[in-house]
Amino acid sequence: MSDSSFISQLPHSSSGMSHSEWVLDSDASHHMSPDSSSFTSVSPSPSIPVMTVDGTLMPLVGVGFVVTPHLSLPNVYLILNLKLNLASVGQLCDSSDYLVIFFLFFLLCTGSAVLEADWDRP
Repeated sequence: MSDSSFISQLPHSSSGMSHSEWVLDSDASHHMSPDSSSFTSVSPSPSIPVMTVDGTLMPLVGVGFVVTPHLSLPNVYLILNLKLNLASVGQLCDSSDYLVIFFLFFLLCTGSAVLEADWDRP
């Protein structure tokens, strides 16, 4: 089965979140998205459960490549039951395509996009 025919057979997420909105998650082991329409390619995976931070098991549908106006992310898990797109800080740090800097706030720089999130200070 080709990537495009596999993608076209998948349901789309109903999370209501924009395809281009991603939450930077330092606890996520992998980039994850519930939105099959945001994948440019995806390879089907055996239905392996992925555990969320609250212990919920969700089936992994596939692994693929996501391109948004601000990010290009390889090795993204397609998990249809998620409510948010999660960008793994660990995967970004391991990537040669991104520069991640930690200093009183989190700053992610890539190409033309700069995303930042303030840390909660004690």
